[in-house]
Formats: sequence, structure tokens, C-alpha cells
Amino acid sequence: MTSHRQMLENVQWKDLLELNTRDVISELLISSPWLISSLFLAYQQWYVLALMCSFMFFLTGLRQVHNAFHFALGLSKPKTHYFIFLFSLLMLGSMHAIQINHLRHHQYCMSEEDVEAKSARMVWWKAFIFGPFFPILLHRKAFQVATKTQKKWMTVELIVNLLLIGLVFFIIDVTVLKYHVLVMLFGQCMTAFFAVWTVHHGTEDHVYMARTIRNPIKRVITYNMFLHVEHHLFPAVPTRKLHILSKRLDHYAPDVEIRKVF
Repeated sequence: MTSHRQMLENVQWKDLLELNTRDVISELLISSPWLISSLFLAYQQWYVLALMCSFMFFLTGLRQVHNAFHFALGLSKPKTHYFIFLFSLLMLGSMHAIQINHLRHHQYCMSEEDVEAKSARMVWWKAFIFGPFFPILLHRKAFQVATKTQKKWMTVELIVNLLLIGLVFFIIDVTVLKYHVLVMLFGQCMTAFFAVWTVHHGTEDHVYMARTIRNPIKRVITYNMFLHVEHHLFPAVPTRKLHILSKRLDHYAPDVEIRKVF
């Protein structure tokens, strides 16, 4: 069986780490059209269309912070931390807390220490019901294991979150902002199922311990976010390059079973 070490040595991947200026700008702005569209449609009270755009904003926002967690946005580390802070406000919660658990997820993948993957070890309906408790669990674990600097980031992010929520619901009366806050809270409650269970369930016995996709249309409409095998094997590779990596992996290990997300 091909080992991870062998793949690191034999599959070409380091050339995928570099992002040119156009790539960086694209990655930084990739969620903006969906955010603007969702707010505009909500303002017009076209809520079905607004919800679709909000879903896509949350998906692309996850892609951005996911790359930020691994410092794969093409930004310096200090700028990346401020980017994570910004998206803590846009998507709610402390993204530095999510980063801590995500990096531990890579370190302890699918073990009891892997808090992020807790829902992946459940049947689908339990993972769905577990959703509202998931962000609480992640934040609690993050504060238990964080460094002093990380705790400062998380504390500031959560305080500003509370101030923004208080401002939106008790001081200013802007319906579209209330809509955005509520939808983002709902999105955070759905990550246990849609961002974790979907890509890891039923893989405890698999060499990759993750799922992926191969259909090019599915890959494009999900913004490469379900190329999860590739991400786990080479977490430093930016999401926008994972489809290139998937072809190289298939060529290198064509006999390894690929378990699909959908």
C-alpha cells in the first residue's frame, strides 16, 4: 500500500504552492459577489434567491478561511491573521478557534483527540442534530489548548461578534443585516454535517480517511471544496490547485479506492 511518505516523495506538488498576483486577488475576492448578491436580494425581500447566494457565500467563505488556516492564501502571516479576524465578523464565531481545531484535525485525524471530526463518527441524522452544539464544542476545545496569543485573537473576535449582534438586533434596525446574522448562525450550525460528515463519514478504515469527488461539474460548482483526500494528503496546497493534484494522485496510485462525497 502506498504510504503518505511515498506520496510526498513521488507525487509532484511543491510547484502548486505558488500563487501569482491574479490568483491571490481572485482568492481574496472569491466570496464577495455572493455576499453582495445575498444582501441585495434580501434587501429586495427575494429571500429564496438570497438564501441560495448566502449558501454560496458561506461555502466560498469556508474555502477562504480554510486556506488561511494553512497560510495558503498568498498573504504574509500577519495579514492572514487579520483576514481570519475579518471573516470571524462576516461569518460569525472565532475563526482562530476553528483554525486551532482544524490543524488538530490534521494532526489527530479521526481519533478521539480530533474534535472537529466528531460528527463524522456519527450516523448522518445524529451529525445533523449535533450541528448547533458543534461550534460550542470547537470554541471550548480551542480555549483549552490555545496559546496566549491565540486566546487574545479568539477573545477579541468573540467580543466584537457580540457587539455586532447587539448592534444589529438592539440598536440599528436594518432588516438585511438581521437576515445576514441569522443565516450565518444557521450556517455555523450546519458545518458539522455539510463540512465534516460529508467528507469523512465511513472512512475510518480507509487509507486516506477522507472522501473526494472526480466529476468536473461537481468540482466547479463546489469550488474544489470537496477534494478532501487531496487536501489531507497535501494540506499546504491551495484549494484552487487541488484539481491538478487529484489528477497526479490518480496517475500515481490508480488502484487505490476513491470514496466519493457525492
